[in-house]
Parts: sequence; C-alpha cells; structure tokens
Amino acid sequence: MRPVIGITTYVTDARFGDWEAESALVPSAYVNAIERAGGRPLLVPPSEEGIDETLDALHGIVFSGGSDLDPETYGQDPHPETTGVAPERDRAELALLQGALARDLPVLAVCRGSQVMNVALGGDLVQHLPEVVGDEKHKHTAGEFADHDVDLEPGTRLAAVLGDRAPVKSHHHQGFGRLGGGLREAARAEDGTLEAIEDPERRSALGVLWHPEEAEDLRLFEALVEEARAYREAGHS
Repeated sequence: MRPVIGITTYVTDARFGDWEAESALVPSAYVNAIERAGGRPLLVPPSEEGIDETLDALHGIVFSGGSDLDPETYGQDPHPETTGVAPERDRAELALLQGALARDLPVLAVCRGSQVMNVALGGDLVQHLPEVVGDEKHKHTAGEFADHDVDLEPGTRLAAVLGDRAPVKSHHHQGFGRLGGGLREAARAEDGTLEAIEDPERRSALGVLWHPEEAEDLRLFEALVEEARAYREAGHS
C-alpha cells in the first residue's frame, strides 16, 4: 500500500479543448515526483471547510507553489511588486497547514508553500528580494527556472537528506523575513538568501523556496514518502 500524499492545488482558469473554465489544478511535475518516490498523490483544492476530514485521508502533504501571499496575512502593506494574491487560497492553506502540523503529519512545503509555513507559525516575508540582494537571480526570467546552488546548514534534517550542497531550481521574488515559532534556518544561497526552513521538533516539516519537483533528484520526495509510510504505520489514518 502506497502512502497517500496530498498536493495543494491552484484555482485558476484553464483551457480544455474548446472549453475554458476556472479549475483546481497543479503542475503534473508534483504528481510525477510523488509517484516516482513511491507515494499515491491526491489533489487537495483550497477550502476552509473539512480540514480534519481532508487530513484524515492523508499520510503526508505537499504544499505547492503559486502566487504571492496576501501581505495582510503577516501584517504588512502590499509592495508594488506583490501581485496575484488569492486570499481564499491563503486562508485555506494556512488553516490546512496549521492542522497538519498539529497532528504531526509529514509536510514538504515548496516555494509559496514554504512561505505559507513560515506565516502560519507567526513569521513574515520579504516581499521583493531584489531590493535586498541587488539582483533578480532567483527569478531572472518569468516562466523560466533559475539554476543555482544552496549550502545546507550542518545538523539539519535537510542536510541529512541532501548533503552539504545541492543544485536547485528557483523562481521566486519573495523570501523569508522573521522566522515563525519553532523554525530554524536550513539552507542558504551563495548571495546569503535564506532558501529553506524546518521545524526540528516535528516528525518532518520542511520548507524550501526552490522547486524540487522540477529536478531529477527525488530525495526530498523519497524522504517525505518514507516519513508518510512511518506515519501510517504508527496508526494514523
């Protein structure tokens, strides 16, 4: 039996042949990565209803990427470069993430998802990284991933999975500000940008600003599936 891994979805317009409709979807790279790592993916559209019922069905969850969080969720006014906010998705995912952490469900939070994790635990965000680092190397071209390396912090769970250094694919203009309660730094880019966070007190709660689903390296997904299998065998769900 494969552990069931949820993937949070976007809600956006999509075209299906002659039809165009608002749709709950996610890039298939997430689905493929989970399947290749040994899990069974289950799409989780944003909803503030039925949080417990949703989590009861899962053994692990991926919080996917997407648009900027509404700065209101972390007590800031919007920066001119903060765009495409989806308040309904924000509220749903913040509630879902808090529920997942409360029951120690294994979590892998990707790009926007890692920002949701930080905000859910009381942290905030840097709304436009180029003003801090002086360039746009983390999102040099809209629609194209930026390739760079990250250095993993010794002694972290991420370092145990990925080693001292790892190549990653990024596409973000925002970053972590104040860290949420219980979180620690887990990886930095060469320019000093904090690229990953984790909660060392939980079974597995990892957040990365890069997109591991777009790489050939499946170790983060394999680690999630392994933790999800242990979660299930411990009698959850």
